[in-house]
Amino acid sequence: MHGFSLIKLFTSFAMMGAEWVMWVLIGLSFVSVSIMIERARYYRSLRDDLDGLASRFEALLRKGDLSGAAKALRASPSPAALVALSGLREVSRGADAAECVMVSSLARVRRELERRLAFLNTVGNNAPFVGLFGTVIGIIQAFDALKPPAGVRGAAAAAAAASATGRVMGTIAEALVATAIGLLVAIPAVAAFNYFQRRIKSMLTDTEALTQLVLAYAHAPAQAAHPAPARIHGHAEIVPVAEAS
Repeated sequence: MHGFSLIKLFTSFAMMGAEWVMWVLIGLSFVSVSIMIERARYYRSLRDDLDGLASRFEALLRKGDLSGAAKALRASPSPAALVALSGLREVSRGADAAECVMVSSLARVRRELERRLAFLNTVGNNAPFVGLFGTVIGIIQAFDALKPPAGVRGAAAAAAAASATGRVMGTIAEALVATAIGLLVAIPAVAAFNYFQRRIKSMLTDTEALTQLVLAYAHAPAQAAHPAPARIHGHAEIVPVAEAS
């Protein structure tokens, strides 16, 4: 490897220009916007009146109307209803079984809610550095253009340097565009990631509220004397307390 120079190798690479970096950033921006639109539509499809659902659900549980409570949950598209329904189907096996099933269901729901958000977080954190990399490449090109031509001296060298100044300024301006594009790609990705995280946190809080209602019913003294569960849609469901008595 005699005569090998890592600096010369990177300089030769830099001479290829920074335009490809800008295309990479544009590609990342396109994918990020696609994910933002898909996630926004998905979260919108899960919207529901959780306060009203919780009130109806609690009232039905107090009356012992397990069939009505399950029907109310199935009618809701929210993740909270999905998790609570999974626990409600297992209350006949005890509070511990219902809680374990809901924890498992919540893990699957969380995974679906957070899908593709890691990409937005990665783009938001690293797009400025990709743009800065393009700027560095452009600055290397600019300084390389300032070198006087080999074998030229005196007035000819000065004239060559003067003519190169304009090209250098243009190259630096183009290089700074890469940093600007990097920031332009990163800022929406970070904003969308933070917004979606708040939405997920809110949905998980609603889920906690409903799951606690299920556990409260499962821990109720009446549950201990409850008869065998009926089978509805292939899942165990408790016969209402009023019927048991």
